[in-house]
Amino acid sequence: MSTPEQQISTAIQEAIAENDVILFMKGTPEAPRCGFSARTVAVLESLGAPFAAVDILPDPRIRQELSALSNWPTVPQLFVRGELIGGCDIVTEMYESGELAEAIGVDAPGEGPGPATVEPGAPMTIENRLN
Repeated sequence: MSTPEQQISTAIQEAIAENDVILFMKGTPEAPRCGFSARTVAVLESLGAPFAAVDILPDPRIRQELSALSNWPTVPQLFVRGELIGGCDIVTEMYESGELAEAIGVDAPGEGPGPATVEPGAPMTIENRLN
């Protein structure tokens, strides 16, 4: 029988595999619980790309298992198509250079149709099976 930690690790791996863009964060996109998570959500929302989000706060084991899987100590953590992009600073730098839009597969701000014709995608929520 698997331990609760193994179950959490498996749920994290499944969430990453099932979602093209997923953000592990403190709080939710509607109510971020730290400035770094809020800034990362704002970047993703400005691109208009749908993304899933998982709140790591309900159970400290979520953060522990996430960091063990990703070898990344801080939260938020953004994954695109199964690959760790990084935390807030890296996501912000990639956004500013246009690399994030390219990695996600959307037009960078200022490219393609103007904002009047592009409706930003609301973040998808996934069932938080990690607590």
